[in-house]
Amino acid sequence: MAIPSEYKITEPLNQKTFLLNGELREWTGNVSKVYSTISSTDTYEPTLLGSIPDMGEKEALEALNAASGAYNNGQGAWPTMLVRDRIACMEVFVEKMKTKREEVVKLLMWEIGKSLPDSQKEFDRTVEYIYDTIEDYKQMDRDAAKFQKHDGVYAHIKRGPLGVVLCLGPYNYPLNETFALLIPAIIMGNTTIFKPAKHGVLLITPLLDAFKSSFPKGVVNILFGRGRAVASPIMKTGKVDVLALIGNSKSANALQNQHPKSNRLRLVLGLEAKNPAIILPDADLSLTVDECLAGTLSFNGQRCTALKVVYAHENIVDGFNAQFAERVDNMKFGNPWEEGVQLTPLPEPGKPDYIQELIDDAVAKGAKVLNKKGGKRFDNYIWPAVLYPVTKDMRVYQEEQFGPIIPIVPFTDIDEPLNDMAESNYGQQVSLFGKDVYAVAPLIETLVNLVCRVNLNSSCQRGPDVYPFTGRKDSAQSTLSVHDALRSFSIRTFVAFKDNELNTEIVEKLLETKLSNFVSTDYIL
Repeated sequence: MAIPSEYKITEPLNQKTFLLNGELREWTGNVSKVYSTISSTDTYEPTLLGSIPDMGEKEALEALNAASGAYNNGQGAWPTMLVRDRIACMEVFVEKMKTKREEVVKLLMWEIGKSLPDSQKEFDRTVEYIYDTIEDYKQMDRDAAKFQKHDGVYAHIKRGPLGVVLCLGPYNYPLNETFALLIPAIIMGNTTIFKPAKHGVLLITPLLDAFKSSFPKGVVNILFGRGRAVASPIMKTGKVDVLALIGNSKSANALQNQHPKSNRLRLVLGLEAKNPAIILPDADLSLTVDECLAGTLSFNGQRCTALKVVYAHENIVDGFNAQFAERVDNMKFGNPWEEGVQLTPLPEPGKPDYIQELIDDAVAKGAKVLNKKGGKRFDNYIWPAVLYPVTKDMRVYQEEQFGPIIPIVPFTDIDEPLNDMAESNYGQQVSLFGKDVYAVAPLIETLVNLVCRVNLNSSCQRGPDVYPFTGRKDSAQSTLSVHDALRSFSIRTFVAFKDNELNTEIVEKLLETKLSNFVSTDYIL
């Protein structure tokens, strides 16, 4: 099918600048080429999208010095700025960001294979997230515009920044989830070093000037290259106060261990998960199939919140399997801009081979591929395989597949999936399908202590962004949401004084003269 003219790659985007200490600096060193697994020609071949700087330790440490200098031990212009002024900078940024919607959406489609509606949704959702963050921060400051008094001691309590933040985002939501880390970190007064993900890196290019022109120098520093080459040198200095990462726990552990004083390091982590669906015998089959289809295969299952294992009660499993397998085979595969497309090319060239390995391993150990198209290969895709019955010795049960493959496990006793969840390394979410409140109620009581979100007759998901997003065990550390992220990137700090004439006079003068940005009861409208 022909590529619409507005989505064609007419020439490669060779990213030759990076943001360091308030300047867009020219890069003259080695570069890494960026390819899309989507083909631009009739005979299949990956499309060259452009190139990015291949940076190393020198640039990493320069970025760290810029961020450290801007923070200046808490004395910098940004951490001491009035809240209303930091908000004004963020408002300038989001308005500039909105003008780049078409460019970012186009690159989202090409770089990671996300469908046009989902790419548009990711951009719009990110803009909405920034506006919601601004409003929540205003309310936080309003609530703090007062003094408390207990036992003869006054306190003026607010939230202050933590310092220098190293921010590393994921490829599956390279804009939304990355900004869910970066935006609250910035607005709370921290200074940042940001490295985009391996896939979904060029889409940051249209936003570089907005970052440069919206914030004081050194507040946002953007590096390109391999994480090992730029993140490791930064962590080894011990000058990073917060590691903000959405990705894999192995990467998080490796970086954390490189910090010489990890006890000082605040962690804000969104990591892997193996979210299960539990289908009870009285589940509404039609609704359950719909939700499990969305839960397992939205964006080809490349979501930490995806349903990655389905437990179906033996009384309902045959009916579920038949409907589910048929629906999977009826999904539409195509390029991201094609209307009604549900399955799109995989951004990682090696992912089809990996999924094939999981299929082969499961089949060798007794599972069957239930759907006719399961495992069908394309140049840049492998059709989702519905595997049944899956057992614990299979790789697809043990590993977080992060791709289009659905393991289904039958059960007779509800303790089977509950015990599996308790033994799992992960604890993010679960989807529970059933109607009988006498069966559902005790399960909810248990499940809320195994995971952090129980989705009743609904697929797992992150949103709405006002709700807490976190997990237990290896799935997360700290909480991300509009409300919680501001707190994850800050600390409660306050000025206290005994109730006497001298202190009262001093504080009254501070408020009257507005000499202190911190000691202030100004109300932001």
